Amino acid sequence: MNIEKLLAIDKFLVDDEAKHITLQKEICTSCQLKPCRFACPAGLYTLKDGEITFDPAGCLECGTCRVICPQKGAINWQYPRGGFGIIYRYG
Repeated sequence: MNIEKLLAIDKFLVDDEAKHITLQKEICTSCQLKPCRFACPAGLYTLKDGEITFDPAGCLECGTCRVICPQKGAINWQYPRGGFGIIYRYG
């Protein structure tokens, strides 16, 4: 299965009031490599008009982005509030 089909198996409840990942885009701008685009297993980091963006819908809550990010303070990551986030429905 490709990533889109695998992610479609899971259910995601996005908390629009308190996002579990926020980007400090002024810090991200200075990053040349932007490894979050390649390391995120769900492919949720994209580059649009030279600016990195993140889509919380589909986040696997693995923390890869915060570990791989070379820019201290660029990614503010925390687990979602209770009742929100990913619900694994396979296996």
